[in-house]
Amino acid sequence: MSQENVELARRSVEHFMETGEPLWAMTDEDYEVHDHDLLDAREYRGRAGWARWFQDWGDAFAEYSVEPEEFIDADDEHVILVLRLYATGRGSGVKVERQDAMVFTIRNGKGVRLDYYNSKQQALNAVGLEE
Repeated sequence: MSQENVELARRSVEHFMETGEPLWAMTDEDYEVHDHDLLDAREYRGRAGWARWFQDWGDAFAEYSVEPEEFIDADDEHVILVLRLYATGRGSGVKVERQDAMVFTIRNGKGVRLDYYNSKQQALNAVGLEE
């Protein structure tokens, strides 16, 4: 099942990069987002919650782009996406390049949760792995 989850995560990321929207057909209606990088992050749940999180996340940047670097099959429920973030701060104009990571939780062929971290190591630790 875990290789299927990696492929689902990969397809979801590709779909998002093409359309700007999650792959809703493969996403649970009670989808949760937990952003461990936002200082004042709140609970984000469902489609409206995802949109609110993405707005909150994007508000920090005047412009940004991301490049997937690696998909890691963590276990039967978790896939880690390591990505490269290129951004310019909205207020500061400071250019940022860093490696971030997301942990996708997938159950029964659907995404149920996304955890966003500002490092690969944090994501690995979250699922009980070490680099």
